Amino acid sequence: MKNSNRRVFICQAITASSAVLATQAMAQAKLDEKDAQAVSLGYLHDTTKVDGKKYPKHAAAQKCNNCALYAGKPTDAWGGCPLFAGKQVAGNGWCTAYAKKG
Repeated sequence: MKNSNRRVFICQAITASSAVLATQAMAQAKLDEKDAQAVSLGYLHDTTKVDGKKYPKHAAAQKCNNCALYAGKPTDAWGGCPLFAGKQVAGNGWCTAYAKKG
């Protein structure tokens, strides 16, 4: 009976560990510029590549890492954004929802 309980415990522990690792992997996925929502918001990984004619309100100093929506630290290369749930945006990125951190 002890062996059976041990096997059940080990199987449950492995299942729980796998679920945690899968969740972490999904949370750390980087946003693809071709993602439908990214395209609709004009998101690019590099703010210097934003088309000024298409987005006249864009300024060179506007970056995800100084946006009010950026969930990472200003020094992080990638961080979360509530607009792109479960994906990370580039700290040097930009989209039309940019709002200067106050």
